[in-house]
Amino acid sequence: MKILVLNGSPHPQGSTKDMVNAFKKGAESAGHIVDVVDVCKKKIGGCLACEYCHSKGHGECIQKDDMQEVYNLLKEAEMLVIASPIYYHGISGQLKCVIDRFYSAAYPRGPKNLKKVAMILSSGDANMYEGALFSFKGDFLDYLGLENMGVFTAHGSENKSEKKREELRAFGASLR
Repeated sequence: MKILVLNGSPHPQGSTKDMVNAFKKGAESAGHIVDVVDVCKKKIGGCLACEYCHSKGHGECIQKDDMQEVYNLLKEAEMLVIASPIYYHGISGQLKCVIDRFYSAAYPRGPKNLKKVAMILSSGDANMYEGALFSFKGDFLDYLGLENMGVFTAHGSENKSEKKREELRAFGASLR
């Protein structure tokens, strides 16, 4: 299976990246192809709401930036993993820009190969996930109709723990 991970953390050695690396290791051990896009290293502007993609663009965004890489990977992906630290009760702003830009790729229907979605979240507090979960449910489960493969969270001392890494490795390895 081709898996696209969108990592919304700006910290290359942070807790979210640690969880992503564990997931990737497990998934690759089961023979899956995993592409990780560290969105904070990319130049991706927010959606302009210009509607070009739904008129003259025929599904293509008018902006030509690093989102083109994400669009190309999204076309082939069978599973999407949204990974982010929690900032102010939601996903990082950089990742939100990427998700907003799905508008051109997901209308009138989502990418043809994409069937599954999971979420990986890191926080300092166990009670900070509601905003991210609202987006996950509304954008990916309800609107795109993707199969929920699970939400994996770490907070406080769970971050960068071997127990959490093993949970993510096992999840990746279990995918069929």
